[in-house]
Amino acid sequence: MKTVWIIGAGQFGEKAAVRLRLKYSEASIIVVDQDQRALQHVEGMATAVVAADGAAYLAEHLTVSEEPDWIVAAVPVHLAFEWLCKRLSPAYRVEKLTVPEALTQKLGCVFKGEGGRVYTSVADFICPNNCPEPADLCFVTGKPRPIDLYKELTAVDPHQMTPVIVRSRQLSPGVGGYSPGDLLDALRKVEACRGPVLLGTACRCHSVLDAFRLIPRTS
Repeated sequence: MKTVWIIGAGQFGEKAAVRLRLKYSEASIIVVDQDQRALQHVEGMATAVVAADGAAYLAEHLTVSEEPDWIVAAVPVHLAFEWLCKRLSPAYRVEKLTVPEALTQKLGCVFKGEGGRVYTSVADFICPNNCPEPADLCFVTGKPRPIDLYKELTAVDPHQMTPVIVRSRQLSPGVGGYSPGDLLDALRKVEACRGPVLLGTACRCHSVLDAFRLIPRTS
């Protein structure tokens, strides 16, 4: 790992900065947050701190020619969705839809957020913050995981909604991130859709989901 952008300098962002600095001592770590006071807590672990809205920072700086190795989303929003909305806003209006109940019933524990956003977990307990996300067994119970969420979500019926899933991968125990290439690929897939889209960020055990459709803006 050469470069990582951590979006958010709160509790989870600080944890990510500490653990990634210990594991990748030579990496360039940039932490982005609107809160100057929060940024003060990570200055010792970060190569640089940036006072800015995280989604806006990604919309401005994430390009094929300028991208880190990994992005860590450590903000209390669906960063991939918020970034996508900003990237698409000149050409499209994003109309939010409801995530189908028939889908959420298959996904374990489900929590509904604002604006139709859905959070899911295959665990019915609070996971430890040092989970390394083993491939086959739950880190806590030692039992086989019932499903891999990122796989389950990609199998959504495309006639109902087109699934576009950004997979979060373990960078260090308790710290997940996704590649810029996966994020940019998600943007291309969404732009090609002509109907309802299910955008998710998911690891093996947890996900955040937004359903929507794009409405072209008229000149």
